[in-house]
Amino acid sequence: MSMNNQGRPTRAGEASGPELGTISGDRGLDHEEPLIFELGRPGHSGVDISDVQVSDARLGGFKRRAPIGLPGLSEPEVVRHYVRLSRMNYAIDSGLYPLGSCTMKHNPRLNEAMARLPGFADVHPLQPQKTVQGALTLIGELMRWLTTLTGMPAVAMSPKAGAHGELCGMLAIRAAIAAKGERRPRVLVPESAHGTNPATAAFAGFTVDEIPAKGDGHVDVAALKAKLGSDVGAVMLTNPNTCGLFEKPIREIADAVHAAGAYFYCDGANFNAIAGRVRPGDLGVDAMHINLHKTFSTPHGGGGPGAGPVVLSERLAPFAPLPLLVHDAEGFRLIEDRAELPEGARPFGRMSAFHGQMGMFVRALAYMLSHGADGIRQASEDAVLSANYILASLKDVMSAPFGDGPCMHEALFDDSFLEGTGVTTLDFAKAMIDEGYHPMTMYFPLVVHGAMLIEPTESESKESLDRFIHVLRGLAAEAKAGDVERFQGAPRFTPRRRLDETAAARKPVLRWKQPELKRAAE
Repeated sequence: MSMNNQGRPTRAGEASGPELGTISGDRGLDHEEPLIFELGRPGHSGVDISDVQVSDARLGGFKRRAPIGLPGLSEPEVVRHYVRLSRMNYAIDSGLYPLGSCTMKHNPRLNEAMARLPGFADVHPLQPQKTVQGALTLIGELMRWLTTLTGMPAVAMSPKAGAHGELCGMLAIRAAIAAKGERRPRVLVPESAHGTNPATAAFAGFTVDEIPAKGDGHVDVAALKAKLGSDVGAVMLTNPNTCGLFEKPIREIADAVHAAGAYFYCDGANFNAIAGRVRPGDLGVDAMHINLHKTFSTPHGGGGPGAGPVVLSERLAPFAPLPLLVHDAEGFRLIEDRAELPEGARPFGRMSAFHGQMGMFVRALAYMLSHGADGIRQASEDAVLSANYILASLKDVMSAPFGDGPCMHEALFDDSFLEGTGVTTLDFAKAMIDEGYHPMTMYFPLVVHGAMLIEPTESESKESLDRFIHVLRGLAAEAKAGDVERFQGAPRFTPRRRLDETAAARKPVLRWKQPELKRAAE
């Protein structure tokens, strides 16, 4: 990789001297965009402000004594900066997003319109409860849908995302164990579970004991049963698992766990594959989080916003966290005070200051109401159909470790088809970027070497899937034909060429400093 005179990595065929592509640093309409701090100039602003002099006395000693480092730009410059940055993003609105285990589905604009309705968009968490009866009614209706779809009697709405929901479920389990006067410090977690599962168990104070996977990608039920004992508090199982497979003996596992006096936590991040098809409560599940921002289409990515309600079995329902939403003669209300708790309620505490994510609740319920129960079932079936179409269309040119049988909502491939080519999983993913696609999830799950996990979701048409399949088949053929440079030099058509990911992880630059301040700090 070479650098042009703007310090920008050059592309294949791009001159590195002054002849081409170095006057502006741009390449056609692909603009070179500096940081907004580098664009700003002192004295510039989006508005004209009169030169008003205010005395120190009137400011109470808070008059600014030095520049605060904010960039100065006109309004068009600010708008153009962020529009240009947005063009560098890949989004579900611009193309298929094949990330496995992430459910990057289309978010219907109807959901957005509902979330922006007055009373929902403007609701404040500190409003008197009598002024937010509409919002509380919506939460109550969403709770009814969630308990109906899962076959579970109770749901905690306050967790903010999947891992937060996992913590809620595990804290409820810990409280239930303590209420019985037992000591059960161990939690069993299969290799095929999501990585947050063991992290959550450890954070909740449990010791994690790993359960191996069999050669077919499923949990080893015999090994799990062998580790059950009076010191086991719970099993945390992801189903469908991260290999994209449904754990068929789930009822057998649940019965064995309950016979040992333990609880069954199911990771519901992949509920998108089974919603409307099967109720987790019928499978013996005691607690399961539901990612509203995945299964029910609300915006996903960029760290949020998210929502991770947790459905609870009859055994765990009394330990649901505060606040509790109840309905009485006066309407809906949130119980915040333990002195007002209904009989039998023994909440373990609370998960957050306020009751959930209102915008996510509105979007999720809008999705549910617009689809109906039959539509939700069809969405799950279509997601599974799309993934199996991907698997069947690619397994003759890309190696599928568990390709003999059908998958669920995601198709899993490994890197054995690249053996001897000099091309790695990372190289293959970078080449996908040059073809206009965001890479699939790479190197996960860990039980498969060089994993490539693809989740097309029900949002994609057959034509969209066919284009994606065509690209991957072409890349597989080029790799096997020995065109190593095609891959190791990728991506070529991005604002930046391939970065040093190791250096980025070990020596991240997390803030911008003005040049003079940077020199002073050094």
